[in-house]
Amino acid sequence: MAKTCVNGIDLYYETQGTGEALLLIAGFACDHTIWALMIPALAARYRVISFDNRGLGQSSGSENVTSIRQMADDAAGLLDALGIGSAHVTGHSMGGLIAQELAVTHPQRVQSLLLLSTCAQVDERGKAITDVWAELPRVVDAATMNRLLLPWMYTSAFYAKPGAIERLTERILAYPFPPSTEVIARQCRAIAAFQSSSELAQLACPTGVFVGREDILIPVALSEQLVRRIPNAELEVLEETGHGMLIESPKQVSDALLAFLARH
Repeated sequence: MAKTCVNGIDLYYETQGTGEALLLIAGFACDHTIWALMIPALAARYRVISFDNRGLGQSSGSENVTSIRQMADDAAGLLDALGIGSAHVTGHSMGGLIAQELAVTHPQRVQSLLLLSTCAQVDERGKAITDVWAELPRVVDAATMNRLLLPWMYTSAFYAKPGAIERLTERILAYPFPPSTEVIARQCRAIAAFQSSSELAQLACPTGVFVGREDILIPVALSEQLVRRIPNAELEVLEETGHGMLIESPKQVSDALLAFLARH
């Protein structure tokens, strides 16, 4: 548990395990804890670095969250601060946008690229969703906001598990470092404005794209579109899970990531 100065902000990070570096980049409104259920399996084989994007969790910079490029530069700065030349880079949802940008703008830093529940850019429907999400904290309380967001994240099967949603909601609402209204709005604007670079076509690192079959937020078709933009990218559709796969299906996801890394 530590902080380091990166691009003028204090970035909170944690490291676990030994071996080659594996950088985990969290998604919209999430901090490093979103990876908690997967880290033990990943850290058994890799040096796992998880961190809070600027303005989230215990990182500073909430007043100047501006773009996906900015957050990718933060990730590169963290690798610099830790003395890591290159890493396997994994991003979930918005974190997948950041990971793409990191691979394009700092290609020498990315040994392999693993993109979870993400896309090359959000479509018009996705922009409409993020527009609504940007306004939600201004008009509803935190408990209501979670009730509105979670059905986009989790499958019917997860909702059917007794107490699963209730326990998850309790943990979210009890977390001592919730995202601010302004950071949520700024991240939504960054997501809507992002367009993957044409330089994705020049990536040489092994790339895996993973999506839940039941993801209704970033559906399979958007992952297929992303795969077509990256040379030799591999698509893996994970059954019986959705956008919230890090919580709903941590073993399935960590197994898929480790298998990909073992092949490459």
